[in-house]
Amino acid sequence: MSTSLTATFAGPGVLPWTLGDRVVVALNDGHLVASLGLVQGLPAGEAERLQRDGYRSVEAPRITVNAFLILGGGAPVLVDAGMGAGGPGTLGHLPKALRACGLTPDEIGTVLVTHLHSDHIGGLVGSDGTAAYPNAEVVIPEAEAAYWLAEGAEARAPEGAKPGFRRARVLTEIYGDRIRRAREGEVLPGIEAILAPGHTPGHTAYRLQSGARSLLIWGDVVHLPAIQFAKAEAGVSFDVDGAMAAATRKRILDQAAAERSLVAGMHLDFPALGSVRRDGAGFAWVPEQWSAAS
Repeated sequence: MSTSLTATFAGPGVLPWTLGDRVVVALNDGHLVASLGLVQGLPAGEAERLQRDGYRSVEAPRITVNAFLILGGGAPVLVDAGMGAGGPGTLGHLPKALRACGLTPDEIGTVLVTHLHSDHIGGLVGSDGTAAYPNAEVVIPEAEAAYWLAEGAEARAPEGAKPGFRRARVLTEIYGDRIRRAREGEVLPGIEAILAPGHTPGHTAYRLQSGARSLLIWGDVVHLPAIQFAKAEAGVSFDVDGAMAAATRKRILDQAAAERSLVAGMHLDFPALGSVRRDGAGFAWVPEQWSAAS
């Protein structure tokens, strides 16, 4: 396919947005069916009330899973890669969304990884155990690699956590010298890595700057929007450091609200682009208004 910004986008789970001279395409990988038992740092009754007030299911809450495609300025860039073939049937739809953009996996030049949880990197490996993006460089935050890929990390991990460490190791073996470990700062022209630790030690957001506009793709700052915007202190049980994750969430929400900046998240309701505003002692989500010219 031509990676011209005039490409036609069609299909479910795909929505393009113009940002300066770039196009950012929200790609939906599907959703996880979760439980409010995952919520930490908030009384169960309060979590249920907020979920109901947000017109969301209490019995079977969904956690949306998104990735983002960046076009313009070179080869296409993918931010995260979804779950892939190893998860439930409600996930793994990103390849279909990518095809709807007219792209094939071998045209992706770079995959920027926010962190190494399976719903973000599972899609990097095909069902045959080979690289799903055969020509892509995979950028992993240095602090994230230090946590998951340290010598003996898998052996030291609790039994239930070992598969995550094994998955990270296998990923690096498959991509080999196409893995790049990156520190904070510019990782590609116009794209800056920003450490946002807590959910995992090296959890990282990426800021895209294009002309006068910018977009912060914040990864997993928020998992359950109906709850965590109102109560930034509420975390999830798979945060590696819950207190740090909550502090990071509060800081990023504060900054986004103060700057009225455009943000996107992997677990915000699709198409997952918008802004944050203050709402009493908490925050609220303001979806970006889309049009055919966006």
